[in-house]
Amino acid sequence: MKHRAPLPSFLLLLSCITTVLCSAPHAQSQAPAELQLPGADGKEHAPLVVPAEKKAAVLCFVSPYCPTSNTFVPELNRIVADYGEKFAFYFVHADPDVKLTDVLQHTEMNEIKATVILDKEQKLAKLTQAKVTPEVAVLAPDGKTTLYQGRVNDLYLGPTKRQRQATTKDLRDALDAIQEGKPVTNAKTEAMGCKISGMK
Repeated sequence: MKHRAPLPSFLLLLSCITTVLCSAPHAQSQAPAELQLPGADGKEHAPLVVPAEKKAAVLCFVSPYCPTSNTFVPELNRIVADYGEKFAFYFVHADPDVKLTDVLQHTEMNEIKATVILDKEQKLAKLTQAKVTPEVAVLAPDGKTTLYQGRVNDLYLGPTKRQRQATTKDLRDALDAIQEGKPVTNAKTEAMGCKISGMK
């Protein structure tokens, strides 16, 4: 009897993720808190279920095709490193046409340590009404209440109008307030970047 040669690790990961993607439609009937989405690691994730030891879930909507979004990835990585013990971080790809190979490459090249998920049916994007990349939404442990939504900081004053350096740290300020059990002073800001296809 012939034995199959083992698949290369990259192809094995692609195979696992494809299986998850193909089985994802059943999630449509699930309650929002039980929403499961495929990850770049080949597993399913429930981003609206906040672990007991975490203060909130931080959804970072990103895109491998958006230069503005990519500019913010290093700072988002630093925020994940600084706040990862208290918050659950997710990098969310909500472009319905995003290619899995591009997501995997984006994740590897940027050394993203947060969980990376695909939201090709835009369930999370619609739930949070995220419209651009990069945009962040910080959800309370109930998975429904938005504690902060908007920009990472004010590095961009317009879609292509970049300052030399940011003068605010909106996301960090929000996470600091949540950690201290205080309300977020400025809970809604306007994110600047690339439009998420299909979101109005």
